[in-house]
Amino acid sequence: MRKATVFLFTLIAASFLATAAFADAPFHIGVATLTVSQAEDTYRGAERLIKEYGDVANGGMIKHVTMPDNFMSEMETTISQIVGLADDPKVKVIVVDDAIPGTTEAFRRVKEKRKDILCFAGEPQEDPNVITSTADFAIGVDNIMRGYLIINTAKKLGAKTFVHISFPRHMSYELLSRRRAIMEQACKDLGLKFAFETAPDPTSDVGVAGAQQFILEKVPAWVQKYGKDSAFFCTNDAQTEPLLKQVAKQGAIFVEPDLPSPLMGYPGAFGIDLKDEAGDWPAIMKKVEKAVIDAGGKGRMGTWPYSYGWSTVCALAEYGKRITEGKAKLYNLKDLWKCYDKYTPGAEWNGAPYYDMAKQMKIKKFVLVYEDTYVFGRGYMGVTKEKVPEKYIKLK
Repeated sequence: MRKATVFLFTLIAASFLATAAFADAPFHIGVATLTVSQAEDTYRGAERLIKEYGDVANGGMIKHVTMPDNFMSEMETTISQIVGLADDPKVKVIVVDDAIPGTTEAFRRVKEKRKDILCFAGEPQEDPNVITSTADFAIGVDNIMRGYLIINTAKKLGAKTFVHISFPRHMSYELLSRRRAIMEQACKDLGLKFAFETAPDPTSDVGVAGAQQFILEKVPAWVQKYGKDSAFFCTNDAQTEPLLKQVAKQGAIFVEPDLPSPLMGYPGAFGIDLKDEAGDWPAIMKKVEKAVIDAGGKGRMGTWPYSYGWSTVCALAEYGKRITEGKAKLYNLKDLWKCYDKYTPGAEWNGAPYYDMAKQMKIKKFVLVYEDTYVFGRGYMGVTKEKVPEKYIKLK
């Protein structure tokens, strides 16, 4: 009985100390992500923030809510989840990542309630001018700079041809279409052959399985057609896994996924179990690197070592925290990079404000970012230090 009492007291004391460690948070930060099934990396980013700053429910700083999986048909639920964060009078920052459709309207309603709240959007799925009409700051992956940088890296890896795989729906998106145009021009300028191959859209009648099977069957023929010194790139996440599997098998080149992460395609392509390494990016990279090298991809396959989604959730929350505390300034990119650096030791980030082609001006509210590329068995490629010629930034 005495042992049981002591044990119970110990549990209560431990719980009290854990709560006390996050007691009296001067302000709160609301974080809205999709669920694990839809976007695990951003969800894990929110968990990382709670681990560091505590949950509001226990006296901490972070209030995490999730948005519906079927967000296109449940937009009002998305909006209400985000707007509900503003009901807490101590909330000073709201971070939404992915900023799915409905985020713009949610931020508009938040601002109607509380103009003092900083509204941050990660990877917006609404047009730049739409999301920045209500968001104070937004971050997207830099598909403009990467249009040149991926080709430049492919050349360093020995590529003579760059094969871009996509389908009409993706090519109708402005940033993806512009990236393709930049890639094609960069190939001309750097001495590579550019090839475009069409694959089935996973949202079409063939579905994800059919689109993946197409890649599995076609890559060997493409490698025979273009040669082993060809770098392959696809715009669809679901098609990345079969592409990686065949690129390694055929001895071709793969610079990085469309949305880079060591979890994007690699675990499935090479049968890597990462349950024990979940959330530990250096450990994940170590295990993925070994698998890729064992499969013959040494020096010819790469990615970003820290997930873009996970890193951006953490960096945006930290950025909002520091701005609120007066330790950083809104739109100051040096302050933003420090926030990324905190969560991604060993990696480097770069980027710039989005250039609006119609208005012929930069939008300081919308910053496009990219991380240094890591090639397995070779290391960092120094991508963030490369100077991208001005002409590519304004190329349509």
